[in-house]
Amino acid sequence: MRKILVVDDDSDLRTTVASALTEGQYQVDQASDGEEAVNRVKASQYDLVLMDVNMPRMTGIEALKEIKAHDPSIMVIMLTAFSNVRDAVEATRLGAYNYLEKPIKSDNLVYMIDLAFKSQNMVKTLSYSAPVFNLPGNHEFVGQSSEMKKIFSVIDRLARVDTAVLIRGESGTGKELVAQSLHYNGPRKDNRFVAVNCSAIPESLMESEFFGHEKGAFTGADSRKIGKFQYAEGGTLFLDEIGEIPPSMQVKLLRVLQEKKFTPVGSNREIEMNVRIVAATNRPLEIMIKEGTFREDLFYRLNVLPIQLPPLRERKNDIEALSKYFIERFNARYKKNVKSLTDDAMNLLKSHKWPGNIRELENVMEHAFVLEPSDMIAVDSLPEKIRNAEHHVLEKPSAKISIEDGLVPMDGDTSLSFKLNVEKFDFQASKEEFEKQFLIGALKAFKGKINQTALHANIPKKTLLRKLEKYGITAKDYN
Repeated sequence: MRKILVVDDDSDLRTTVASALTEGQYQVDQASDGEEAVNRVKASQYDLVLMDVNMPRMTGIEALKEIKAHDPSIMVIMLTAFSNVRDAVEATRLGAYNYLEKPIKSDNLVYMIDLAFKSQNMVKTLSYSAPVFNLPGNHEFVGQSSEMKKIFSVIDRLARVDTAVLIRGESGTGKELVAQSLHYNGPRKDNRFVAVNCSAIPESLMESEFFGHEKGAFTGADSRKIGKFQYAEGGTLFLDEIGEIPPSMQVKLLRVLQEKKFTPVGSNREIEMNVRIVAATNRPLEIMIKEGTFREDLFYRLNVLPIQLPPLRERKNDIEALSKYFIERFNARYKKNVKSLTDDAMNLLKSHKWPGNIRELENVMEHAFVLEPSDMIAVDSLPEKIRNAEHHVLEKPSAKISIEDGLVPMDGDTSLSFKLNVEKFDFQASKEEFEKQFLIGALKAFKGKINQTALHANIPKKTLLRKLEKYGITAKDYN
């Protein structure tokens, strides 16, 4: 159940708001001022805070700053009288999701909370895409490998600025989800999010689609048309597959990004624009620049804040968490109570190459949900391409370790082998020596990468880290 904290020095208003939210199946607590609110947030976990702007001891603005510094994932909605609207608008710039004017209408309140939770869920979903955010100052945050609130912090920072963002990644890695998260968690969320697939627009119509045209501008232009830049005014324009734009259009797009204005086809008037540009591509733009098919100046204009979405095959340790996420989603959709996957089913998922990335995994999980009659997804419920495991063998180690004289090779096809001291039959000592040499060999084989070592050597990550600490082994030494 979602937890909401209602903060206001007016006890009657707190009670009224709390009553309206309790009917909506929320757990609601109350605080009388900003200082108490901050203390409660630090002592307990809240999903959302409804908070007055003007309060004694600590104002809503001051409390907002402390709450967001403590946990950026908490959504904050400001409550304000008409005379304090300017302060509430300033609060949205500082990280508040939105504001509501008093007197509070129950329908508006529930609607606003619903929108806030949808935006919050987008970022939670985004974390499963394991984005890599390259921010100014060489700071890097990696999605699933870092705490959830760090991802919210980065999205919060990127959403508040209007700088262009370039999202890189293969098809199915969640590029549009990143763009939506930036839009719906930022100050432009009340305006349009307009997505354009650049690869689906014929070159002859691209300028008209982007900038619009006047009636009679060309054959077939029977009426005036508003382009995507004008349609997205005040909001976000998501240019998917930006690498497919032809060079002639790249010049015009660069001018629009630089001058913040454009001219419709067949018109003499310039139109100023207030649109945030988020672009995405799965193409190797750096190579295209060398080949002369993508402009270098446009690349640098778009690549101010780059985000990289790695393919699923490079982070197979995340498949278990992703599967759990999809199970929760499909349980709600199909009114079932599936608990998990069997070990054999999970092993098959981890052995697949995932050319379609997260989108393909989602499709596979939904397929299994429809067919699975029990509360555990078994191998038989997975699609045939997943069950056909011989085509999806785990990748071999990138480095091989030679068998030395005196080493006893393990059974099977493996490049790892270990010393056995036949003169000293001490089980515990031999076991520990085996573990130590196994860990060193595995780290060498997978270049010191913890996740890859844990996955391919079939060791739970927590166990691997504990054993490395026990034997004083540093993974970086084998990179």
